[in-house]
Amino acid sequence: MTTLALGPAWLDPDHLIQTFGLIGILCIVFAESGLLIGFFLPGDSLLFTTGLLVATGQYLHYPLWLVCTLIVIAAVAGDQVGYLFGRKVGPALFRRPDSRLFKQGNVEKAHEFFEKHGPKSLVLARFVPIARTFTPVIAGVSRMDYRTFVLFNVLGGVLWGAGVTLLGAALGQIRFVRDNIDLILVGIVLLSVLPVAVEYLRARHRPEGVVPAAGLPDDTTLALRGVAGAQAAGAPPERRRGRGRHARR
Repeated sequence: MTTLALGPAWLDPDHLIQTFGLIGILCIVFAESGLLIGFFLPGDSLLFTTGLLVATGQYLHYPLWLVCTLIVIAAVAGDQVGYLFGRKVGPALFRRPDSRLFKQGNVEKAHEFFEKHGPKSLVLARFVPIARTFTPVIAGVSRMDYRTFVLFNVLGGVLWGAGVTLLGAALGQIRFVRDNIDLILVGIVLLSVLPVAVEYLRARHRPEGVVPAAGLPDDTTLALRGVAGAQAAGAPPERRRGRGRHARR
């Protein structure tokens, strides 16, 4: 099967699967789910292609149930690492300078996404590139209740990891899909970035000073803004003891 490279050739799902096999798929899912450097990796298109190849018996000769189970484990473990990292670094993450692989804007957008949707953002973000990587980290920064995090983390990992893979396996039985896999993958990518594009357009037309989250910003948001403001003024930031509405009580 030949697919159209979505970006650099080395990021093409078919190329990655042929080169690294199932172990490579699991590593990519893990990295994109919680490691900050994994935001650029293909997620949805990779899982869809994986399901299709398992169903058609190309490159991946494993039972579909085993592949789905391992992908879910990798996705849940990735979010777990992201959450623990967020708890460790705290607001310092919002002061980290931009680099080639790290953009402060990605963190801020993920924070807005988390504040807007609360715990269910861990499920919704699974289907949104970039937010998928940064949302568990923001959950850790906000000290979201751990048991709640685990519940929504597992739910999101199953719906995304197994769901998209099974979708690829089911549609892979259709000849039209197999013959036009490049167009199908382009469509998947476009659908996955659609929420980002919509939010970007809404943000451009949003009056200044309006908070995207419903209601007033919580204590976590205010604390993070206070840190940023103190940094800009050259004064040492004061510690706030208040926590967000998702904090452990």
